[in-house]
Amino acid sequence: MFDKFEWIKSRYEELSEAIVQPEVIGDTARYQACLKERAALELQYEAWMRYQALLARIAQAEEMLTDSDLAELAREELDELRPQRAGMEQELRILLLPRDPDDEHNVILEVRGGAGGEESCLFAAELVRMYSRYAERRGFRVEPIYTQDTELGGVKECCFSIVGRGAFARMKYESGVHRVQRIPVTDANGKRQTSTCTVAVLPEAEDVEMDIDPKDLRIDVYRSTGHGGQCVNTTDSAVRITHLPTGTVVTCQDQKSQLKNRDKAMQVLRARLMEQKRAEADAAYAENRRIQVGTGDRSERIRTYNFHEGRVTDHRIGLTLYAIDDIMDGDLDPIIDALQAEEQAARLRNLT
Repeated sequence: MFDKFEWIKSRYEELSEAIVQPEVIGDTARYQACLKERAALELQYEAWMRYQALLARIAQAEEMLTDSDLAELAREELDELRPQRAGMEQELRILLLPRDPDDEHNVILEVRGGAGGEESCLFAAELVRMYSRYAERRGFRVEPIYTQDTELGGVKECCFSIVGRGAFARMKYESGVHRVQRIPVTDANGKRQTSTCTVAVLPEAEDVEMDIDPKDLRIDVYRSTGHGGQCVNTTDSAVRITHLPTGTVVTCQDQKSQLKNRDKAMQVLRARLMEQKRAEADAAYAENRRIQVGTGDRSERIRTYNFHEGRVTDHRIGLTLYAIDDIMDGDLDPIIDALQAEEQAARLRNLT
């Protein structure tokens, strides 16, 4: 199973040598391609080198067993190293699993209020903050695209991008229905209510991946509405783009510049069309999505946030954590790590 790592090692070292050669540096396209391929192999290469170093230490300790003066020390070291070998071999198996081709992409994330009226919109605003805080914790950058606020400070709809290497690999598990159970601030009777929000997570499509014919687009500009500073609500800076063949509509009004709003809207449109294209035409991509924990469908209820009990339950893996304040402040790693581990286990079972 591990034979492929020798090829990875050879290829990684070949690319490392190539990117310092003047003829490669001078060819921008080739240089960028080498950097991208090398980065894709880096985790596997580093894991394999750590494994090889561990094997060397084990071999050295086994040789020491023949020396009566060092045998006891060697046995202690082997007792420590052999369990590490088993854990590292499991890590290597996981690294050999077919990767989601979008894992390294940036993310387009859309949050919408659902059932529950104003309370669902208020919770949608809290989800937007939760994801923004999580992005900050991971060193990702958040860029607003479009927000439709409510008078009470809620969010009917919010769309933003999360920029950073591996953003989609972490955020892809968040697509679906998020349910909240609590006493709404809008309820004078103090009764607990159940509301829902929907979250859609799309990998950002690069220009080379989705070529859109300008003749297929209708672009409208209009004056922004809602909260805004100087120039935002006083100029025709908001942009609405309609993709005529599919009827897909994207709007953006968060930037002062009409040009920037247009660029952001095209960013979202490419992501939506790429997702549609893959879902319809790429059976392998669809199968990869099915292997993931959950379907990624925004109609699937994935998580409940119960404020009265202080718990968050992810229904896909039956995980319950009594740390709702930390989670709402962006501490999502315990949930995402568990979902990722379950997905990897399922894919390993599927592989064997």
